[in-house]
Amino acid sequence: MTLSTLALVPVLALVCTPAFAAEPVSAGERLAATCTACHGTRGNTAGTALPPLAGQSKETLLANLKAFKEGSRPATIMTQLAKGYTDEQLAQIAAWFAAQRGEKGEKP
Repeated sequence: MTLSTLALVPVLALVCTPAFAAEPVSAGERLAATCTACHGTRGNTAGTALPPLAGQSKETLLANLKAFKEGSRPATIMTQLAKGYTDEQLAQIAAWFAAQRGEKGEKP
């Protein structure tokens, strides 16, 4: 390689980087990532032990999350987890799950 060719490598890297950049992750998606261990990827729960979150209404999800946070809906884990979020963050999580599709592509 010549010196001029080597000089072009950093320039090409800078020019091409936006083409390979990932889509930005929304705040709701980032916050909801902590839910995947129990509620599955994108809220599509495997099995029947836990309810799928994908496609439920934002209002229902938010009401349940706030009830967990306040302790009016008892649970073993969710009560503790919900307390770690602000009401605004819970609304972002609820909105993100509400926008997701079920495993078969439909909203439940």
